[in-house]
Amino acid sequence: MIDLTINQEIQAKNVAYCKDKKITLPTFAMMKDPSKIPATIKDQLKNIGLWDLHSANLYRISWSNEQKDSGGLYGGPNHFVLPPELTGCKASIIMLSGRWFPTGAHKVGATFGCLAPTLVTGQFDPQKTKAVWPSTGNYCRGGAYISHLLASNAIAILPEEMSKERFEWLNKIAGQVIATPGCESNVKEIFDKCWELRKSGEDLRIFNQFDELGNPLWHYTVTGSAIEEVLNKYVTGDKKFAGYVSSSGSGGTLAAGSYLKKQFPGSKIVAAEALQCPTLLQNGFGGHRIEGIGDKHVPWVHDCKETDFVVAVDDEATMRLLRLFNEGNGREALVASGVDAELVSRLDLMGISGIGNMIAAIKFAKYNELTENDYVVSIATDSMQLYGSRLKELTEERGAYSGNDIQRDLQLLGSIGIDNMKELGYYDKKAIHNLKYYTWIEQQAKDVEELNAQWYDHDNYWGNTFNQVDEIDKLIIDFNNKVGLL
Repeated sequence: MIDLTINQEIQAKNVAYCKDKKITLPTFAMMKDPSKIPATIKDQLKNIGLWDLHSANLYRISWSNEQKDSGGLYGGPNHFVLPPELTGCKASIIMLSGRWFPTGAHKVGATFGCLAPTLVTGQFDPQKTKAVWPSTGNYCRGGAYISHLLASNAIAILPEEMSKERFEWLNKIAGQVIATPGCESNVKEIFDKCWELRKSGEDLRIFNQFDELGNPLWHYTVTGSAIEEVLNKYVTGDKKFAGYVSSSGSGGTLAAGSYLKKQFPGSKIVAAEALQCPTLLQNGFGGHRIEGIGDKHVPWVHDCKETDFVVAVDDEATMRLLRLFNEGNGREALVASGVDAELVSRLDLMGISGIGNMIAAIKFAKYNELTENDYVVSIATDSMQLYGSRLKELTEERGAYSGNDIQRDLQLLGSIGIDNMKELGYYDKKAIHNLKYYTWIEQQAKDVEELNAQWYDHDNYWGNTFNQVDEIDKLIIDFNNKVGLL
């Protein structure tokens, strides 16, 4: 469970600090249902940009932000539907869109889920303690952003081979940016840097998305509820929800699937990963180009017992479809092939990992022989807003996008198969769970009793964590009342 022990001295200090800085915090209930956000906050948001460094943007940590870069309020959860004409599978794929979060990615929600409980309980002092955000991409961006809104110093850690856009933005926001050796899959190097910082004697707190239970708690509560709201519009009559697909990443986003299983019994959870680093599928290793999904270990917060499928996605397929979906002549070819022009114009709502998730969803749909009555849900974590440099790099590497490239990539899109995937039985799931031992017990000093509780006392371990959301909301409400600004 998340430690909610109150340090009254630091809590009182944080209240006074937030009152001085005019900072209040949204509850999880508000992030789920923005109609509960106070009118005074909404009035402020009408004059604030989506990425502005203003504390009112804490109230834009929601899937339901209006699709405006400035002054937007709220609507329903942002999503788009990929039809058979595009995907080549009979089922429709619903993609939840992270483009309209501050920072352009949903990871800002997970960072809030990790930090907020420590702030309102007084376990974290933003005036003197640095917040460390280790990540393979968007999580450290979200953490640096949240820290800046709280006028707190942040240290962002991410691999040196991540996109130029990430580093350019972080260098403006974070107090310190540390680039660790390697690419997307070099997570251990990030953990090693965290140990180095711990031993430095600095006053800091490490919010590690891979082991902080606030990460899956946020997705279980907020992402799960957003998807349920979307599905209630589509799953009517003989239509049904078949499964939820998310990259393994930090393991947090997968928790939304656990929520959905309770609302839609019989639905499945699918973990996607890069074929070039098939950690879950083959206990494998390697490097790849699907930014933001993490590798070479099983995250502490990944509920392996709930995971029903593992699907590996070739990173070359994601990079080729990145060009098809975003180059002008590629889009023209998609429209000519029968894909709706309005949808084609919105394909830039999928960044690299979103395209990877789409491919995994297609494979899941084809493997299970889903029909026109089925819906699959996946996540577009971010958008092409964060990857313009990657398109330029592909052009420099491969030349201008030509007619032959387009035809090959259209054929690739239409021929996605059911290779490199596995339906997990009980002992398959346990084998993946057991891999946590080598990272978390041997290297990261976790407790083996807690590891066993995740599996053998499964319902209590995860259920007790997710059931803390009401208690956290009460703490946030009490904190806001003491601040006295709402």
